[in-house]
Amino acid sequence: MVTPENDINACAGAVSTAVCLCGIRLDNPVIPASGTFGYGYEFAELYDINELGSFSFKGTTAEPRFGNPTPRIAECPAGMLNAVGLQNPGARAVKEVELPRLAQVFHKPVMANVSGFSVDDYVSTVSLLDDEPQIGWFEVNISCPNVHGGGMSFGTSGAAAAEVIAAVRKVTCKPVLAKLSPNVTDVAEIARACEEAGADGISLINTLLGMRIDLKRRRPVLANTTGGLSGPAVLPVALRMVYQVAQAVRVPVVGMGGVSSARDVLEMMMCGATAVEVGAANLVDPYASLKIVRDLPAALTELGVNDITDIIGAALRR
Repeated sequence: MVTPENDINACAGAVSTAVCLCGIRLDNPVIPASGTFGYGYEFAELYDINELGSFSFKGTTAEPRFGNPTPRIAECPAGMLNAVGLQNPGARAVKEVELPRLAQVFHKPVMANVSGFSVDDYVSTVSLLDDEPQIGWFEVNISCPNVHGGGMSFGTSGAAAAEVIAAVRKVTCKPVLAKLSPNVTDVAEIARACEEAGADGISLINTLLGMRIDLKRRRPVLANTTGGLSGPAVLPVALRMVYQVAQAVRVPVVGMGGVSSARDVLEMMMCGATAVEVGAANLVDPYASLKIVRDLPAALTELGVNDITDIIGAALRR
């Protein structure tokens, strides 16, 4: 008897969703984005997270951070604003507590998202985590809009971005991805500067800077005043920037921003992304990334595509 489940399995057998990101094979290109998937094991209570390609764990700094004061989340049409401010237990706790716990439930390379407030901060965090065998890539966040000093300030200048990437490149042999901000005039120029400094890949976009006003209080909703806009509203901007960067660099691109369906993943890949991160959708539906993984084979079959790598950069080819 043929059932919808059998149909899905048949598609999965006929279609390849595997990609290679900086020399590391992924069973599929779907990667939950940093800040939306914790350190993984919380979601492992809901489903087998090994079905994912990988995931980027919560943004980690050298020292523990409580983050910004509350309120730090605000709803808006087609998305949300967050000003969490890199709340995390610090690099040593990640190494000694979070990663051993993750290893019990996730058996693939994981992406380590690292941030800092100085070049030395980035170097210190990467150096401490570098010998962790489960870490496959370092995603260097030079684009967080929700912290004062460091974060996005490094990612809005090609020279500053390159300085961070070059320093990190010296302390690890693992692939280094530069995570870029959309809050710039020329994202391609910054991507090129990161590539020249030694980045093995580029990931983008981080959130767009925005704000909401509480009409009764006549004050900003967020205690931080501004926050990062994510969700479906940013998808067209993200696609445009991925398209621009994919043409500007020779290294792989990881696309993200407003992705919530298999169709969105395919659009990102046609714009030049090798892999795709899923962010705010995980906060709306904890099964969002899993659903996308399972929907990909049928979406490819509908397009008459047998190997997902055939569509990478398809929109760039004229």
